[in-house]
Amino acid sequence: MNNTMVKIQVLVCAVLLSGCSTVPITGRKQLKIIPEQQMIAQSAVSYAEVISEGPLSTNKEQTEQIKRVGERIAAAVETYLTANNQQDLIEGFDWEFNLIDDDVPNAWCMPGGKVVFYTGILPYTKDETGIAVVMGHEIAHAIAGHGTERVSHQLVQQGGGILASYFSKDTDYHEAIMMSYGLGTQYLAILPYSRGHESEADHMGLVFMAMAGYNPEGAVEFWQRMGAAGGEKPPEFLSTHPSDQTRIRELREHMPEALKYYTP
Repeated sequence: MNNTMVKIQVLVCAVLLSGCSTVPITGRKQLKIIPEQQMIAQSAVSYAEVISEGPLSTNKEQTEQIKRVGERIAAAVETYLTANNQQDLIEGFDWEFNLIDDDVPNAWCMPGGKVVFYTGILPYTKDETGIAVVMGHEIAHAIAGHGTERVSHQLVQQGGGILASYFSKDTDYHEAIMMSYGLGTQYLAILPYSRGHESEADHMGLVFMAMAGYNPEGAVEFWQRMGAAGGEKPPEFLSTHPSDQTRIRELREHMPEALKYYTP
C-alpha cells in the first residue's frame, strides 16, 4: 500500500472516530477532528507571545472596561452552559482580557477564553454596551469551538484533495480537476462556513450580552456604525464575513430571543 492511500485511510479513520458536537444556543451539529484541549494549549502559548509583544494600553479606565465587560459576559456564559449541561465546553478555559494599544479596529478570543481588544475598535464600540457586543461575539467563537472546526474543515479539504489527486492522476484532466476542486471547496465550502461562523457568533453573542445585563439592541447600532465607516469591501460570496446589511438583518431576527434574557 502506497503512502497516499495510507494518508487517505488515516484521514477517514480520524473523521469517523471524531464524532460530532453541538453548538450552544443554535443547536448546530459540527465536526471536530482536532481535540479542543490541544487547541487550548496551543492558544495559551500564542496568547502569551502576543501579550508580551503588546504594547498593552496604559489607559487604566479603558483597560478596566474591557476586563469588567469580559468578566460579566464570561460569568453569563458559565451560567448558561451550566444550566444546559454543557459546561464541558469550557473545560480548561482560563479567562483573560487585555487591551493592546494599536489602531487596528479589531478584537479576538482564542480557544480557552483568551481575549484581546485593540484600542482601534473603541471609537466604534463607544461605550460598555458596544464593548459587550464585540466581547459577546468573540467569546462566542471560542465557546462554539469555531477555531477547532475551521482546522477540521481544512484537514478534510486537504484529504479530499489527496483523493482527487490520486484518482485523477492518470487522466488528461488532472490539472483541471485539481483546480476545480480547489476553487470549488474554497467558494462553496470554506468561505460559506466562515460566514456561517460569524453569523452564529453574532446570534450567540446577543444572548450572552443580554444575560450579562447589556441591552442586545446595541448590537444593531454597533454594526450600523461599522457599516458607516465605509472602506472597500469584497462581495459577500468572496468574503469570510457576512455583509453589514446581512448582519444587521440577522441580528434583528434574533433580537426577540435575546431580549428574553435581558433584564435592564
